[in-house]
Amino acid sequence: MDPVVMRIASSVASPLIKKLFQAEGPGAGLVDRPVRIASYVSFKGEKRTLTGTDMHDLAAALVKEAFRTEERPAPADEEWAVVDALTTTLYALGDLTLSDVAAVELGHRSLARELRRAADTPERELSADATYFYERLLETACLHILNFFTQRSTFIPATLVAQSRRQAELIALIDELIARNPLPGSADAAFESRYREHITQKHNALTIYGIDLREFPERWPLDAAYLSLEATGTQPHSFGLPGEQLEPTTVRLPAEEAFLDHERVLLRGDAGSGKTTLVQWLAITADRGRIPFVLPLRTLIRADTLPTPALFLASVACPHTPPDGWAERVLRSRRALVMVDGLDEIPGPDRARTKSWLLDLTTAFPGNHWLVTSRPTAVRPDWLDGFRELTLAPMTSSDVAAFVRRWHGAADAAEYEERLLSALRTRPGLAQLATNPLMCGLICALFRERRGFLPRGRKELYDAALAMLLDRRDMERGMGAPDGIDLGTEARRSLLQRIAYALILSGRTEMDQQDATAIIDRNLPSITTATGRADAPAVFRHLLLRSGLLRQPADGIVNFVHRTFLDYLGAEAAVKDGHLDVLASRAADPTWEDVIRMAVAHARPHERTAILAKLKTEADTADDPATNARLRLLAMACLEDAPELDPRVRAEVESRAAQLIPPSTTAEARILAEAGPLVLELLPGPEGLTDEEALGVTITASRIATDAALPVLKSYRSHPNLRVRAQLAGTWHRFDADEYADEVIAHLAPEDLQLTITTPEQLRTLRRMAPHHSIALIGAHDVPDALAVLHRPTLSQLNIRSNPGLADVEPLTHFPELFQLVLDDCPLVSDLSPLMDTGISWLSISALRSLTNLGGLASLSRLTSLSVSQPLPGDDLSALPAAAPLTFLFLSHDAVTDTGLRGLGRWPTLTRLSLGPHAGRLTPEDWAEVASLPELDSLYLHRTVLDAADSAPALPHVTHLGINNMYGSEDLSALARLFPNLRTVSLAPSPSGRIRTAERYAVLFPGAEVTISPVYGF
Repeated sequence: MDPVVMRIASSVASPLIKKLFQAEGPGAGLVDRPVRIASYVSFKGEKRTLTGTDMHDLAAALVKEAFRTEERPAPADEEWAVVDALTTTLYALGDLTLSDVAAVELGHRSLARELRRAADTPERELSADATYFYERLLETACLHILNFFTQRSTFIPATLVAQSRRQAELIALIDELIARNPLPGSADAAFESRYREHITQKHNALTIYGIDLREFPERWPLDAAYLSLEATGTQPHSFGLPGEQLEPTTVRLPAEEAFLDHERVLLRGDAGSGKTTLVQWLAITADRGRIPFVLPLRTLIRADTLPTPALFLASVACPHTPPDGWAERVLRSRRALVMVDGLDEIPGPDRARTKSWLLDLTTAFPGNHWLVTSRPTAVRPDWLDGFRELTLAPMTSSDVAAFVRRWHGAADAAEYEERLLSALRTRPGLAQLATNPLMCGLICALFRERRGFLPRGRKELYDAALAMLLDRRDMERGMGAPDGIDLGTEARRSLLQRIAYALILSGRTEMDQQDATAIIDRNLPSITTATGRADAPAVFRHLLLRSGLLRQPADGIVNFVHRTFLDYLGAEAAVKDGHLDVLASRAADPTWEDVIRMAVAHARPHERTAILAKLKTEADTADDPATNARLRLLAMACLEDAPELDPRVRAEVESRAAQLIPPSTTAEARILAEAGPLVLELLPGPEGLTDEEALGVTITASRIATDAALPVLKSYRSHPNLRVRAQLAGTWHRFDADEYADEVIAHLAPEDLQLTITTPEQLRTLRRMAPHHSIALIGAHDVPDALAVLHRPTLSQLNIRSNPGLADVEPLTHFPELFQLVLDDCPLVSDLSPLMDTGISWLSISALRSLTNLGGLASLSRLTSLSVSQPLPGDDLSALPAAAPLTFLFLSHDAVTDTGLRGLGRWPTLTRLSLGPHAGRLTPEDWAEVASLPELDSLYLHRTVLDAADSAPALPHVTHLGINNMYGSEDLSALARLFPNLRTVSLAPSPSGRIRTAERYAVLFPGAEVTISPVYGF
């Protein structure tokens, strides 16, 4: 270890050190060669001012001062031996060939070693203590010598000259290196410019189905036609009372902003919901710092192995060849936006290797943005570790209106716009179909094509759309048979059915052109109009060019323009062939759900009965209760597409589904909602339901979120249960802000209810409502305007999250009743001291990136509850308010990574302590701090904290223990020793956890009541 310099006052040391050197002469000292230290000293040369006796006295003065300021650093009888050694060493300054600039660069310790080497000081004659004292004193003297050099008037000019010379030499070397080896970045930059232009040309176009009639183009500029949709997801509450059972917060955000706070996203969406269009939009609008890679899985999966970064572009047939290693350099520099589209479009067996490929890539190249798209049920929740899951929300009524207006503007069909909007408002069945861009486009096209008249059912709508795409387009254009092949609509449809069904049976969404041609060749003889008129390759080309349903994404490959048409035509072929057993046997596969529903639509009444009977058998023999429930609901969903059916069969299907209604858990409610709007007709009112059942009904209706769900939710607006009212308030964002505010929000009892505001429209509605005492303000609201709306004397709880504009918390001091405040992800907040004299006693802070030293937090002496979810500065908990009478403290997200729990004993008033996810690894000393709290009776631990629990001392004061985010495989046996006096134990599973019953844990805590609860409010 390097010796530490001694504490010798500069007022003593500086005058002594100054005597070692001559006084400065005139000039700046800018000579051709550096001036050596030896020429500065005052004890050599013609103008000596320091004699040998003076040098000895100077060294003695330094030793004497060190003996005065330090505890006896060396034996008294060796004091003069140290003086002699220091004198000899300082004389070596006269032999140094270093310049003062070089000495300063060297540093005081290295300068001391140079002097000892030059002087050959006989320090070996000193004792160990005296030697250590001598070395420390010499380093101290060298530190003052270097400080003296930096004060000389010649030092700065000499430093600049030296730096200029070195810089010139370095520039010359770099120029020579560049000349020999051009910078790789220059080639990368040129390629990236070409690549971005290619991405823009390839993806800046959108097919709007049905608009390609008559004189209209098939593809439209994406920036003119793109409609911003929203995605929904969940996130746990940033804070809540220990033991409080809170549903995760539902968040809603524009889909194109999915990466604002997450690097990896799995985006789910139904067929036609706009997943691929979103990928295109993100590709062409990626900021200049991001390089987009668009990777359709159906294309990648053709190869035996999935591509490495070097093969990303080649795997999608990009015509541009990148510089060697370019893609990997982009990923290593964390600049990539990798979008893997269509997880549902590859067979199940291929998904496992796709998952491994994705996780390997994200692990090898952290810091990039990753987007994976899939149909909702293709893979289970949390299938991709580390990916945030979002779901494209159904289009709201305002989204549909915006889409209709854009469509009619692009199609120059303004005369039909208002008539269609009126039809969507007055025909609930039609509005239920218009839930995604694909169906909206088809409805718009058919409405115009049929001069304002539309079919009523989904099957009729698809039939009309297919007729329009298969036959009417060429007829309206007067094209006749340009390729010499005149296939009727039914003949085209029959051949397309065969191709579609083959794809469905193989679990793929595209096939080789050769295989498609072979399918056509086998079926041509049965099509009278085509027999003898054309060969299979010619018919294939005809279907590819003229049907509007097939496309060729790559040479030799064919697929359908959209999965909806693939499922619809394949289902029709399955019914034609009588493959009802095949359909039923695949019912447990979520990718077959739409195929089965459409098969019921195509089937004749007796065939529908047979399909539904087979679904009943499959449900009854399913081993998994979830599969049983889903198949019952699938059968019920099929009723929507079965206008003609034996009444007894319909009643039995509804009766079996009704056994699942009302749902009594969140999981049951989510499964139920997947059956679609038909469920709404079976959901009961609140009368006679338990609180859990009432909550399940409101969750189900909230997730369906069509206009028809509003009456169901309205019927629960007077429910007294807080969780039911919270669910009603939390689904506000799924409906028109004003309508939902008037019909539901305004009627909710405000007691203990937090109202979440995410949009300006919601905020404006508060002006006409009765005051709410608890408000969550989420998003980039204008702070002064928002606070003006919220400024009511009753406001006592305020949650501000994800607000990039809030910088000053002083306006929050004007709420006289405010006692609870949450500040989360407000990056400009840097000082909390204005809150010092307020009545705030409950504070939660997280992700306040400008509050690096938790400025002002220590002054908040009135706090009783505190939550910190960001790193604490220093090496203990001194940044927290020491004078506050805290009874509850929550720490998570690296809060105590550096500090540990050192200093926790400052708050003997603590009765509840909660350690959340990533709080930091605890040591035995940390646990000892916990054990020292005399009043602590409740402890809440995240699963990740349990690893260090073995080192904890016994905590006999703790009577309640909560453990959050458990997988079900954790070993809790050590906790019985730590908590001998527990009365209650609450275990909360993670979303993917498998805690079945409490019995296996009850034996560990024989004197306590063990319960399994939803997620805690960590």
